[in-house]
Amino acid sequence: MDEKNKRKKARKRGALSWVMEFAGSRRSSYIASVLLAILSVLSGFAPYIFMANIVRGLLEKTADFGYCLTQCLWMALFFVLDRLFHAASTTMSHKATFEVLANIRRRLTKKLARMPLGDVLDEASGTYKNIIVERVDSVETTLAHMIPEVTSNLIIPFVIFAYMLRIDWRLSLLSLLTVPVGGVFFMLMMSGSQESYQNTVVKTKALNDTAVEYIGGIEVIKAFGKAKTSYEKFAVAAKEGADCFVEWMRRCNVYQNGALVLMPATLLALLPFGVSYFMKGSVTAPSLLMLIILSLGLIQPFVVAASYMDDVSKMGTIIGEVTDILDKPELIRPETMTEQPQGTDICLRDVRFAYKEEEVLHGVDLTIREGTVNALVGPSGSGKSTIAKLIASFWDVGGGSITFGGVDIRKIPLDDYQKKIAYVSQDNYLFDMSVMENIRLGDPNATDEQVMDAAKACGCHEFILGLENGYQTVCGGSGSHLSGGERQRISIARAMLKNAPIVILDEATAYTDPENEALVQRSVARLVQGRTLLVIAHRLSTIASADQIVLIHDGHVEASGTQEELLTSSELYRRMWQAHIAAKEGESDD
Repeated sequence: MDEKNKRKKARKRGALSWVMEFAGSRRSSYIASVLLAILSVLSGFAPYIFMANIVRGLLEKTADFGYCLTQCLWMALFFVLDRLFHAASTTMSHKATFEVLANIRRRLTKKLARMPLGDVLDEASGTYKNIIVERVDSVETTLAHMIPEVTSNLIIPFVIFAYMLRIDWRLSLLSLLTVPVGGVFFMLMMSGSQESYQNTVVKTKALNDTAVEYIGGIEVIKAFGKAKTSYEKFAVAAKEGADCFVEWMRRCNVYQNGALVLMPATLLALLPFGVSYFMKGSVTAPSLLMLIILSLGLIQPFVVAASYMDDVSKMGTIIGEVTDILDKPELIRPETMTEQPQGTDICLRDVRFAYKEEEVLHGVDLTIREGTVNALVGPSGSGKSTIAKLIASFWDVGGGSITFGGVDIRKIPLDDYQKKIAYVSQDNYLFDMSVMENIRLGDPNATDEQVMDAAKACGCHEFILGLENGYQTVCGGSGSHLSGGERQRISIARAMLKNAPIVILDEATAYTDPENEALVQRSVARLVQGRTLLVIAHRLSTIASADQIVLIHDGHVEASGTQEELLTSSELYRRMWQAHIAAKEGESDD
């Protein structure tokens, strides 16, 4: 079965099927939790039996003080057992559930790593975070509570009712008279709940996206005096996010209260008919009292189980969001290497690529020789970064092929290929952890000395030691505690530590000032020694000495060669060079 058919089949699976798969790794723990929950419910019901025995003994004048005391002690014992079994059940189910939630999150994050970068970036900021953190966390109630408690609470009433039928089948059936009415109320409460919950998901997502946008753009908002209008947008999203929950709860409130009042009212029919039967002599007083006591504990387990129906409704939407990610197409790569690359030459042959429906690369042919310095230049939007990301295997080509050492990169395991590429972009991300740990991401097994050696080789060591806590200085979210030049140099040190044969620099100096640019350039020079370099640069002077300069225009290769060759053969490159020189002279005059 091919990948497409597998995904199509997976989408037909229901939420319950996915839940059983997610919980499957801890099946034994959940089974034990259910058994303990059943023992808890049985223990909680047992005192009703002993209480009935006391009443029966008193009515029949067969119970003395010793008998009543013994029954009370049994009641106390089973009350304690009820609490112990319940605690053990919930402890076991929660422990298993948190492991399951961790596994779901691992599956989601691993899935994101296997997805094409474009599919990840298509989603609004915060969407994946919301699903992986908040949505997945919402499954906790279903797994930790619903599986053991609903299962046990649905089994026990049938046992109680079977016992009641043995006493008097007529009064037993009459005790259930209010259940169908309460059930109707529950059905009315649940009608449209899927749509209502989906509405809350949409509104909450909009609120999260607006909050991220508002907080992320607060500097621009303040600088351009847009605080009022921007806050209004956030306030509207916040109000709609609250209103959708309020309206949903308001609609359900009457039906829910009606169900909770009517369903447990088992005495409503049992008492009048029971008294009538007693007066006619068709039921004894002890039997009637036993039925009354038993009926009081008959419906409560159903009410407890019904209280989880809301979570069941939500679960369908939550699992749907999770599985939508798990079902997304991946970069299809083999598990093992079937053909060994010969060298590290990279060749693009008739490469085509489209963002959604718009093709941006139109038959690109390009060869990058091992150990050479290559530069991609061209107007903004010409496709330079797209080519770099395709070579880095962030996406799959839409047509044509990219080979590494003569092997199509789609035939190389993703982990193996990614070890061959060190990618440094203009907006490299630093995590909110120490400088040491950020650099170590290039090689998680590197020692502190190896990390510092990489920093020294890139000229970062001195400035790192000058930070507040040296290598233990926390970089902040996205590296916010450091300057742009410092972030870039740490990113280059991280790439050097990776020791990959191919280095891709995607406009790595675009946002740095001249002083930092010189430092970054020296770091880059150390990084690429003995390696193949592909650099995308808008400052042409930084790549003038490249072995090969490739001019990209409108999604295809317009010209390639050395600096001298392009100045002679390409009118577009000549104009770009002249514009760059004029801009540099203007900066010098300033």
